[in-house]
Amino acid sequence: MPPSSDSTSATAKPAAPGGVQSLERAFDLLERMADAGGEVGLSELAASSGLPLPTIHRLMRTLVASGYVRQQPNRRYALGPRLIRLGESASRLLGTWARPHLARLVEETGETANMALLDGDEVVYVAQVPSRHSMRMFTEVGRRVLPHSTGVGKALLAQFPPDEVRALLSRTGMPAATEKTITTPEGFLAALDQVRESGYAVDDNEQEIGVRCLAVPVPNAPTAAAISISGPAGRVTEEATERIVPLLREVAAQLSVTMSA
Repeated sequence: MPPSSDSTSATAKPAAPGGVQSLERAFDLLERMADAGGEVGLSELAASSGLPLPTIHRLMRTLVASGYVRQQPNRRYALGPRLIRLGESASRLLGTWARPHLARLVEETGETANMALLDGDEVVYVAQVPSRHSMRMFTEVGRRVLPHSTGVGKALLAQFPPDEVRALLSRTGMPAATEKTITTPEGFLAALDQVRESGYAVDDNEQEIGVRCLAVPVPNAPTAAAISISGPAGRVTEEATERIVPLLREVAAQLSVTMSA
């Protein structure tokens, strides 16, 4: 997937005032490894970062010794297991930060509000505030789904180039959750064009019959993120969409500020 921030520009960034250059370079290399799929060679890191090979080698030795990177038998470097604990803790905090914003969506729309991230080839739900209606949608935090049948999946993948979306779909397949699920790459790419044009995504009975979902991406998020509301199709109508989508965009912008603060 493409980089989610400007930290992966063609050359390494200069150290920020008051920053520790070696730390900034180490984090930059970790982000470049993640953007490359988690495994890279030193020459690839040198080409993308602009740093000298001896500098990269020294930083990678330190990261390997700390458990944040591991060296593979083929001499390439991969993200290490110690990062998992950091990522899990960060995801929990992200959910905590998101909940007040999701609560506002529930208060003003009456429907369940969710936040989801793209983790590898899957969508993972990291926060939810349920509707107060007796008939409501519920998605367990931590649940993973394939992106092609969800509103949040469309909102997330609309940010990526078509060739990368095709590659993801070829890896996951496109199984039908309902008879309305999009099951061809061409159909899904056409749906993403509509998302880019309208600025929001719709899951119209595609994940579960009788359920409609509206989703928007969180702009300038440090990792690909989206928020959504979901409810019975009889309540989340076309008329309701016109009222809900501007609110979703407003809340997404506010959440972006919270995440970057």
